[in-house]
Amino acid sequence: MKKIIVFILGAIFMNAGYSQKGPSFSTNDYVLALKHATDVMVTDVTSPVAASRYYGYINLAAIETAALFDHLQPHFAGILKGLNNIVVDDSLIKKSDPELAVILVLYRSATRLLPSGYLLKNNSDSLKLIAKKRKISIEKINATAELVDKVVVQVLAYAYADGFVKLSGLRKYTPLAGDAYWQPTAPGFISAIEPRWNTLRTFILDSCSQFTSGAPNKYSTDTNSLFYKELKEVYDLGKNLSKEQSDIAMYWDCNPFALQQVGHLEYGVKKISPGGHWMGITGICCKMKKLNLSKTAYVHALVSIGIADAFISCWNNKYKFNRVRPETAIKKILDRSWTPLLQTPPFPEYTSGHSVISSTAAAILTQLFGDNFSFNDDTEVEFGLPIRNFNSFSSASNEASISRLYGGIHFRDAIENGVKQGEQIGKFVITHISDYRLAVEKGKTNFSEQIKK
Repeated sequence: MKKIIVFILGAIFMNAGYSQKGPSFSTNDYVLALKHATDVMVTDVTSPVAASRYYGYINLAAIETAALFDHLQPHFAGILKGLNNIVVDDSLIKKSDPELAVILVLYRSATRLLPSGYLLKNNSDSLKLIAKKRKISIEKINATAELVDKVVVQVLAYAYADGFVKLSGLRKYTPLAGDAYWQPTAPGFISAIEPRWNTLRTFILDSCSQFTSGAPNKYSTDTNSLFYKELKEVYDLGKNLSKEQSDIAMYWDCNPFALQQVGHLEYGVKKISPGGHWMGITGICCKMKKLNLSKTAYVHALVSIGIADAFISCWNNKYKFNRVRPETAIKKILDRSWTPLLQTPPFPEYTSGHSVISSTAAAILTQLFGDNFSFNDDTEVEFGLPIRNFNSFSSASNEASISRLYGGIHFRDAIENGVKQGEQIGKFVITHISDYRLAVEKGKTNFSEQIKK
């Protein structure tokens, strides 16, 4: 099975492209467009789970657009739950520019999906000027814009059916009473983030509870209990962090909105989400491999869809087990004055979100790029953090996971079981897509024609 998976997924890296001469837009344009969408999410203080949803649909729009122009291009219609083929007249496809369409659909889907998506209008409009400079006729530009609008309408219809629009109408969440359960923490004492996220339709997973990771260590003040030992580990480590451990924790913080207090003044520090960080890594690797635009869209879509499902799975665990955060328990049991290096996020502890989604992303990227793919991660440079080098995706994922222990916001079992949960999700995503395409090659549909050798 492993050889089959490598062959099928590896097909996207072989020499294939659009039929026209010379691409009008490239992977660099794709990565830049997605970065502009990320910037808007930072402005909006988009939660980690919401960001993962947006990335999923934005990248999905791009790959489904690419597939309109190349019937051999792997895409996700017929694979994802409830996603049918995107329908656009052949005559309009022939009049449009394929690369411009892929970039433009990123902007226009993000414009429609994101709360402050209007901030992308100038970027979207400027593509016309760029397209003209790249010798694309005004007739082709206008046709491409018309095609993109038709795609966006269909992708958004798919997105709006996932249950997200119903979340705001659900009953307000009230934290459970008792020392074992999650409670809001200082400095903002923010209400629980997205407690009903597990009600959303998954993209590929059978359900939100398909991978549960098992129960956490039971809350206990007994000094011989597993919970107490892990609590003491967080406490002791937090008081004796090395510089390297502190640097790792800060690098993978990825807190979209941390409140900083200076005297009586509080202000918010905005950063990318964990999913945004892995989208950044994905873009770095696509540029390093010099993938063409359609392959770049495919890789981003696969990784972002895996991350989106991983968040749904993780959030199901968080509110199922509802475990207390280290900060709350340590102040209750050990030391009222203790504070973690990182600001405690406003949702339950188990399992660790960064551990789950990082392991998911790493599993998918490893399958696509290989076990020993070395890269320089500069995703956090704009937030004042240095470039870090990793010799594999698993090394980056493992560092992201353990950073939560160094930061004082997770217990070890939430991290280790979160890694297992994420690895299971990543492998399921890869296998599900590969098994589907293998079945296709046996004659169930003609989808196999979309895989270029």
